[in-house]
Amino acid sequence: MNAVVAVIGVAGCCCAGAAAGLAALAGQERRKKHRLRETALGTLSDDGRMTAGSSEGRGWALRYAESLTRRLFTGATQPLAPSVRNKRAGETRAGAKYKQQAVAAGCAKDVTVSAYYEARLRLAAIGAAAGALFGMLFSAEMAVLLAVAGFAFGITALSRDVNAARRNRAAGAERHLSEMLEVVALGLRSGLTFDRSFELYGSHFDNEFARECAKTRRRWALGLTTREEALRDFAASYDCDELGRVVDSIVRSLRFGSALAGILEEAASQSRATYRTNLEERVAKAPVKMMLPTGALILPAMLLLVMGPILLELAGDF
Repeated sequence: MNAVVAVIGVAGCCCAGAAAGLAALAGQERRKKHRLRETALGTLSDDGRMTAGSSEGRGWALRYAESLTRRLFTGATQPLAPSVRNKRAGETRAGAKYKQQAVAAGCAKDVTVSAYYEARLRLAAIGAAAGALFGMLFSAEMAVLLAVAGFAFGITALSRDVNAARRNRAAGAERHLSEMLEVVALGLRSGLTFDRSFELYGSHFDNEFARECAKTRRRWALGLTTREEALRDFAASYDCDELGRVVDSIVRSLRFGSALAGILEEAASQSRATYRTNLEERVAKAPVKMMLPTGALILPAMLLLVMGPILLELAGDF
């Protein structure tokens, strides 16, 4: 009888924990849906870290890597890995994958290749040490297990932040692309040149995408590169296929002298429809994603609550 009561008590605790976890996940999904709706309506501010599509809201691991890059450059700290001292060797090991991701994430100039690997090494060491110290409070086996988990978490934290920054930056481009195209098209309809219309958007809008447009405009205005190369580099710095297609159309129209205002207006309409479709798809996927935590948290507790007493009675009979 005591065993049955104990099983029921454990099952009740499991159900309570599962309900609390499910409530937290549901609240998170509601906040995510609310943020997506606000983004679709354009009501979120562009200066907050929680703003969707803003590359300023970088993760803690990426901010640590940026700080480490500055400290390594000034000599305020020394690298732990001997190979990091050789900048050329570090760049050789990096490969094209990290460089491409860093450019798309907007952190290629803030986090060097050598600092990237140095930060991963330090975060892995810190995670392993923290896991081992916490696990020693329980047992040696737990210390080893948590050390491995901390090492895996630390060595992958920076990669996750870079990928998240890349996705957020691409989302910002998708959100503001139609706005930029409409402003440029309006300027062209008003008799302005493409250069002046493009500069008009960068100087009168305060968001990350507009600031990148202003930087791109200054590049060819100061003679650092040609207009075509600056626009193509601008499109390549975002993981956004829609932006690449728009830039190709702009470059082609400017090269052959065809009418550009109508092309930009049509591209703005298509970009707005694509962005709205992507948002609706992300919101529709939220209930499907809730099925996994529901099955992982609720189902085991319910089976334990229902089948536990029966199994104990059967075991007592034998």
